[in-house]
Amino acid sequence: MPGDARPKKKTIRMIPQARTPAHEQDPAERACNFDEVNLGYLVEDAQLEAERCLMCPEQPCVAGCPVGIAIPDFIQRITARDYRGAYDVITATNLLPAVCGRVCPQETQCEGSCTVGESLEPVAIGRLERWVGDMAIRERWSNVPYIQPSGFKVGIVGSGPAGMACAADMAKAGCEVTVFEAFHEPGGVLKYGIPDFRLPNKVVDAEIAKLEALGIRFECNTLVGRLFTIEQMVEEMGFHAVFVGTGAGYPSFMGIPGESLNGVLSANELLTRCNLMHAREFPDYDTPLQPGRRVVVIGAGNTAMDALRVSRRLGAESVRCLYRRSRAEAPARAEELHHAEEEGIEFHWLASPVELLDDGKRNVRAVRCIRMTLGEPDASGRRRPVPEAGSEFEIEADMVVYAIGTNANPIIGQTSKLKLDQRGYIATDASLATSIPGVFAGGDIVTGAATVIEAMGAGRRAARAMKSFLGLRDTDHLYCDAAAEPGSRMFGIDRAERGYARVRVPR
Repeated sequence: MPGDARPKKKTIRMIPQARTPAHEQDPAERACNFDEVNLGYLVEDAQLEAERCLMCPEQPCVAGCPVGIAIPDFIQRITARDYRGAYDVITATNLLPAVCGRVCPQETQCEGSCTVGESLEPVAIGRLERWVGDMAIRERWSNVPYIQPSGFKVGIVGSGPAGMACAADMAKAGCEVTVFEAFHEPGGVLKYGIPDFRLPNKVVDAEIAKLEALGIRFECNTLVGRLFTIEQMVEEMGFHAVFVGTGAGYPSFMGIPGESLNGVLSANELLTRCNLMHAREFPDYDTPLQPGRRVVVIGAGNTAMDALRVSRRLGAESVRCLYRRSRAEAPARAEELHHAEEEGIEFHWLASPVELLDDGKRNVRAVRCIRMTLGEPDASGRRRPVPEAGSEFEIEADMVVYAIGTNANPIIGQTSKLKLDQRGYIATDASLATSIPGVFAGGDIVTGAATVIEAMGAGRRAARAMKSFLGLRDTDHLYCDAAAEPGSRMFGIDRAERGYARVRVPR
C-alpha cells in the first residue's frame, strides 16, 4: 500500500475462526415477497470478516477472479476503515461490485482459491465486495476519470455484463459509445434473468447510472439484426468498431412428447415476464402470465432455482424440481440451493421427464418421469445418468418450466456474415475479433453460458483488442519493458502507443 507497510504476517490461528454470517430474511416471510433475501453485512460484520484475510503474498484469490480484482488490497482498506479506498481498488477492474458481490459464484472462483479455505471456511470475499458496492451506491461514489475525446464511435450490441464492461473501457478511452438493447430497459440478463430477491433492479439501475456518467448512451427497444445489421453499423452508421455481447438466451428443450401443450414454457420466459415486465404485479401491469398451482421445474442450475423460487412467490401450492442427477451434481450455487430448500421447494433427484401429459384440452396435467442411476463419468466429468427400466411414475403439474440451458440467439447469425462455430455461437480469435474487421464479440454469445464476472472479463478483453485495432493508447498498460525488445521505443515512447495525433484525410 502506498506510504504504508503491510501488516505483520498473520497465521490461521490469529484470525477469527468462524465465517461471519450475513443477515437474511426469515424463510417463511421471504417466500411470500420479492424483497432481497440476503440482507448483507453491517459495518461491524464487514470489519470482523475482513480480519480473516491472511494477506498472503501469493494472492491465489486474485488469480481465481476472472477480472483480477486486487482482493487483499481492498480488504486491507476495509480493515483500515478506508472504505472509499476499497471501492477505488475494486472499480479499477470491476465497475459492478454491488452486482458481482451478489450473483458471482465466488465459491468456485476467488473464495475457491482462498488460502484460509484450506483449513477453515474461506474469507467471504463476495459479501465484502457487495458491502463496499452498496456503500458506494448509498454515498453516491463514482470514478469518472478525465476523458480526452478520440473521435471514434463505438457500437455495443447488448447491455448485459459483457457489453457494459466493454462500453465502460471504450468510453474511458475517449470513444463515443452507444449501447443498443433489444428490451425496453438496459441491463440484459441482470434485469430479465435474475429476480429482485437475489439482485434488486434498483442496484442494477444504480450501476448503470455510473456508466451513463461516463457519457455512454443507451438505445433501448433496438433489436440489432432486425432494425439494422452489424454490417450496416460498420459501413453506413459510422461506427469505427463494434462489440457484440448479446448473450445466449435462446432456451433449450428436451424434445419429448407434450412440449407444445399450454402451460409449458422456458425459465427465460417466466423470469423475463416477472422480472422485467412486472407480471407478478398483474393487473397493475398488463403482462399476462398463467398462474401455476402445481409447478414442475426441470433442471437444477441457478436459473432453475430462480424459476422455482419465483413460482413459490407467485402463489403456487406445490413447486417441485426434477433433476436427472443427484444433489451433489446440481450446478446451482450452494447458497441458492439452500435457500430454495428453506423456502419449501420439493426436490426429486435422479428423476427425468419422458413425456408431458395432456388433460384432453391441450393443457398440461402431469409429467411422466423415469428414475435414474448414476453410471460412469461423461464428457463433463460428472457421472452419466442411466434410466432404470420399469421405474416410471407421474407428477401432477399444470405448469412445466424448462431450465436446462440456453443456446445462442440466432438473429445476429442469420442477419450478418459473421462466422459462427458448429454450435451457432460467434467464432472469434484469441483477441475476440470476429470474421468482420472491426467487429468483436464476447461473453455467452462466444463461450456459451458462463458467469457474470466471466462475461465482464470478456468485455474488457475485447475492449483492449478494440483499442489496439483503433490505434488508441491503452492506459491500463502504460509502458512495455524496453529492455525486452530492442528498438521497441522511439524518443522514449513505446512504438505501439499510437494515438497522440492523427491526420484525417477528407474523402
